[in-house]
Amino acid sequence: MVGGIVAALLVSIFPAYGFLFAGTRLSPETPLIVLQYLSLFVRELVKSNWDVAQRVISPQLRINPGIVEIKTRLKHPTYRLILANSITLTPGTLTVEMIDDSLFVHWIDVTGKDVEIATREISSKFEHYLMQLSQE
Repeated sequence: MVGGIVAALLVSIFPAYGFLFAGTRLSPETPLIVLQYLSLFVRELVKSNWDVAQRVISPQLRINPGIVEIKTRLKHPTYRLILANSITLTPGTLTVEMIDDSLFVHWIDVTGKDVEIATREISSKFEHYLMQLSQE
């Protein structure tokens, strides 16, 4: 309820930003889901920072950079963009291309990773919450 009211106020005050809420399922649970997503993002950010710092400090930890393809179940372009940006903001990964339901991610360690494993390791946690927010 509160999330819906806040969204309605924001869209009425800033109509040009209404596209930000396009495709969003506004419900009383929406603010909680957003907080859970932000909490997950901060945890993943800290974990990936720690991983990259260890790789920089310790020469015996190898890096195997490369580009992997991950598949997303998200249909709405806004949510695909949020996913791509969340991946890019965590150290060790960088989204370089989005084509249909595929994101191509430059990853610091791609040894033996196929599409399903890469998708599970990189994006599935983020997608869980984004799917709950999306109307699709």
